[in-house]
Amino acid sequence: MNAVITVVGHDTVGVLAKAAGICATHNANIIDVTQTVMGDFFSMVMLADISKLSCDFALLSEEMQASVKEMGLIAHVMHEDIFNAMHRI
Repeated sequence: MNAVITVVGHDTVGVLAKAAGICATHNANIIDVTQTVMGDFFSMVMLADISKLSCDFALLSEEMQASVKEMGLIAHVMHEDIFNAMHRI
């Protein structure tokens, strides 16, 4: 069971560390990360194994969103099944 975590916004120091720290706090194992910086714009997609998550999925999502919002960024945490269903036609 995986989650797709996306973070976008203006590039700033510590974004990846902040997102990874929240995952570690809640026992979400990061499987893969890709990020791109285009000028000042930062974009990151993270795939995390949430099978051993130590909190509710909703709490992980809320904390991720609140944490990066402090840095002026936007985060979305989506269950992989929903992500795949959205992109299946």
